[in-house]
Amino acid sequence: MLKSIGRLALCLALCLGIGVTAGLATMPEIPTWYASLAKPAWTPPRAMFAPVWSFLYMLMAVSLWRLWDRTIPSPARREALIFFFTQLALNAVWSPVFFVLHDTLIALGIIIALVVVIIGTIVTSGRVDRGAAWLLMPYLGWVAYATTLNAGIVAMN
Repeated sequence: MLKSIGRLALCLALCLGIGVTAGLATMPEIPTWYASLAKPAWTPPRAMFAPVWSFLYMLMAVSLWRLWDRTIPSPARREALIFFFTQLALNAVWSPVFFVLHDTLIALGIIIALVVVIIGTIVTSGRVDRGAAWLLMPYLGWVAYATTLNAGIVAMN
C-alpha cells in the first residue's frame, strides 16, 4: 500500500511538475507577446487554462500510476509507457517553443505530433488497463482543441 501511494505521489509530482514548468515559461508571455497575437474567435478566456491544465495533468498522473502500479510487467505495458513518456515529452516541449521562442509554426508541428502520440498512448494503454486509457480522453480532447487554436494563430499571424 505504501509503495503504491509513493508511486502515485511520484506520478503526480512528474506530471504536475511539467505543468508548473510550462506555466512558468508561459506566464511572462501572456500579457505581452501572446496578448498581441490575433486569435481565433473560439479562444477560451485566459482564466480557463490553468484549472483545465491542472485537472488534465492530474488525470495524466493517475493514468501513469495505473500503468505503473496496477498492471503486470509485459511488452504491452512497456509499449504503453513508452507512448506515455513520449507524449509527456512533446507536451513539455510545446510551451517553450510556442511561448518562449514564439515559433508558432514549429509548435503547430509539435502539437499535431502530440495528438497522434496521445492517440497511440490511449490505444496501447487500453490493451493493459482500460481505466488508464479512459483517463486520457479529456486530455486528447483538450489538446485537439488547442491544436485548432495553434493553427488559427499560425493562419492569422
